[in-house]
Amino acid sequence: MRFSPISFLTLIALGSGAISPTHGQKIFEESTDRWVKEVERSYMRGVGYLTRSQNDQGYWTNDNYGSEPGVVGLAVVAILAHGDDPNFGPYKDNIRKGLDYIISKSNKQTGYIGTSMYNHGFATLALAEAYGVVADPRLGPALRKAVDLIVNAQKKNPTGAWRYSPEAKDGDVTVSGAQMVALLAARNAGLYVDKNALEKGKDFMLKCQASNGGFGYTSKSSPNAPRSAIGCLTLALNKNKDLKEFAKAREYVLNQGDSATSHYQHYNLYYTSQAIFHSCNCKGSKCVCGGVNAWRTWNAKNVKRLKASQTESGSWTGNYGTTFSTSAALLSLALNYRFLPIYER
Repeated sequence: MRFSPISFLTLIALGSGAISPTHGQKIFEESTDRWVKEVERSYMRGVGYLTRSQNDQGYWTNDNYGSEPGVVGLAVVAILAHGDDPNFGPYKDNIRKGLDYIISKSNKQTGYIGTSMYNHGFATLALAEAYGVVADPRLGPALRKAVDLIVNAQKKNPTGAWRYSPEAKDGDVTVSGAQMVALLAARNAGLYVDKNALEKGKDFMLKCQASNGGFGYTSKSSPNAPRSAIGCLTLALNKNKDLKEFAKAREYVLNQGDSATSHYQHYNLYYTSQAIFHSCNCKGSKCVCGGVNAWRTWNAKNVKRLKASQTESGSWTGNYGTTFSTSAALLSLALNYRFLPIYER
């Protein structure tokens, strides 16, 4: 379900009234003006870095990964996530250039974007989040082909999952997680996605879940925080919160604490923030997981750590380059805005 900026602003006006309505959406669940201003200031500095450093071709040349379609996709999603009008707002040109670049890297026959399924998954996510809000008739056909590529790659894979190329015959949790989130975002956007594809993807993920609730890489062995956040998130987005496996995954992720930031920090924050945000299993007035308190606790720590590590330019640095790290850090904060469909509970 998509909201216009005006209707969404009305919906979430639950006490956090400090941000000017000319930029993005107000933040809810936290009620102090100081909190709202801190998140907004940090987010806008990060968006400012991305928009200043993007080149005319729509990608980034400040590191070795900034021209990867998947990284461009995450940057576009981070800009969209602030909630400014993507067709007439201050970042319309940045969004357009990024989408132009992603579409230019899409194979016209197969729909394959870039040279790896990592790239394809994140780029497809960007197309899905832009579809329906960005006025561009190319988005629908490009997204349809990208989704079909993911589904067809899975059909050829005996594991029912995905790995580095569309021809792969094995699977891993990280690549598969990127494809699952892309498919679920496309479904949210209104495209038909075969339920069997999502079920097969879920079944593979569960085969990689260890007895302690964590997720390994290609099997149950050696679960860690990022992969477990990916597993937890895909189960939540796929509406599998009633499964006992989801409850175990949720507890594993919640019990990681600050150790969840120790390995591939920004990649981890990107998935862990989403997993914890979606970790509640609520029906009516009944919630399992401690209500929103688990999210508030995590979110407060994340805002504090990212504020402390943000550079003077507004960026973050880390594995996979500055563009990726900045985009992933922003998207871990973007759950405060609740603008993107994939970020709605």
